[in-house]
Amino acid sequence: MKILILGAGPCGLGAAYHLNKLGHTDWQLFERNGHVGGLSASFLDNTGFTWDIGGHVLFSHYDYFDKAVAEVLGDAYYEHQRESWVRILQCWVPYPFQNNVRYLPDDALHECVSGLRTISGSTRNATTFREWMDTVFGPGIVKYFMEPYNCKVWGVPLESMSKEWIAERVSVVDLARIEQNISEQRDDLSWGPNNRFKFPKSGGTGAIYKGIAKPLHEKVHLHHEMVGIDPDQKTVTFSNGRIERYDVLINTSPLDLLVSKCCAVPEQIADAAGALVHNGGLIAGLGFEGRRDDSKCWMYFPEDNSPFYRVTNFHNYSRFNVPEGDTERFFSLMCETTYSSYKPVDNTGIIESTLEGLVQSGMIDAGQKQRVASRFLMDIPYSYPVPTLGRDKALDAIQPFLESRSIYSRGRFGAWKYEVGNMDHSFMQGVEVVERLFAGKEERTLSGRTG
Repeated sequence: MKILILGAGPCGLGAAYHLNKLGHTDWQLFERNGHVGGLSASFLDNTGFTWDIGGHVLFSHYDYFDKAVAEVLGDAYYEHQRESWVRILQCWVPYPFQNNVRYLPDDALHECVSGLRTISGSTRNATTFREWMDTVFGPGIVKYFMEPYNCKVWGVPLESMSKEWIAERVSVVDLARIEQNISEQRDDLSWGPNNRFKFPKSGGTGAIYKGIAKPLHEKVHLHHEMVGIDPDQKTVTFSNGRIERYDVLINTSPLDLLVSKCCAVPEQIADAAGALVHNGGLIAGLGFEGRRDDSKCWMYFPEDNSPFYRVTNFHNYSRFNVPEGDTERFFSLMCETTYSSYKPVDNTGIIESTLEGLVQSGMIDAGQKQRVASRFLMDIPYSYPVPTLGRDKALDAIQPFLESRSIYSRGRFGAWKYEVGNMDHSFMQGVEVVERLFAGKEERTLSGRTG
């Protein structure tokens, strides 16, 4: 069985890693970029700052993934207790916001708690993400946090999104617990699977995938952009003119682009791919001269006084993310802004608007704004696959069609399932599709059964 893999992100490398473990040798991996890692790659800029493509943290639902990472990192990592906050109404509220509304000014606190007392808690009749929010959180929390924050993150009308993706992604509410938190002045911080996470000592998140790819390098081909697929002839054509035959194709590139590159695709499949929705991201890495005393890991920003929805104190993850590992002299902030057709953003001015937003939101002062040592901008055309109302219907048409032609599309954008699009999920989708091909096993992650 000759297997071709498209894309050297976590999913493609997961498939390659497992094929290698099984001793299967007839495979090749092709990556359009000059580096591995996909959306989990990292970059060293020309001033000595390291940047990830957004706020990745290393936590896992899988022993297999943990062992693969341990092979690469050994003990060369830091472990952190998550400390994340929401900046709102000139206050810092611990995450999850809904469990810690006691930090809000009195009027907003009263509005949030009163709203919770009016809801039924049943989501049975909610069909959209927007309706689900109203049902679960009530008008106060939706007004102050859930609606403005999610509009900034997704960049699409929330009424167009399904509620089916939510699972462990959003902390739901327990009114009695919230009222007890308020009366006892108690912080409620431990929710979520990423409350403890690891981070490589050097090289950023991308160090993991460079390490996984290193022993496979003879079969990993960079600078190979796929420009055409003939499912009947079972060939892939690359922009450099190379043509490769396959028995099975494992694709991890965006599903809509894959379909657009396939010959003789039925109209209903092309239409289904055209219905898939995604947003893009602008990642502004800003390195500063000076010391920053702030123990927070990352912070959420729902208000419109800043373009970004999230900022990471990236120097806190590893001191080697700044020049010479010197956090007495440097700190780094990684700021993420979404754009889409519904939410256009001028990328030519994003660095300056990000700096101004950092000042307006109280992250830095005017003096620190003048001490920028690095400005590093990454434009990510495919940032989040949006779980729209029509997504599952589209996938139910596209995936069986592709699989009937020995094409298996997996990973964050290959499967187009945000809810199983973390690094560990994506890596294991690659592992599990190989297990399906060789042993007929169920792909648990793709079906939403993680761990």
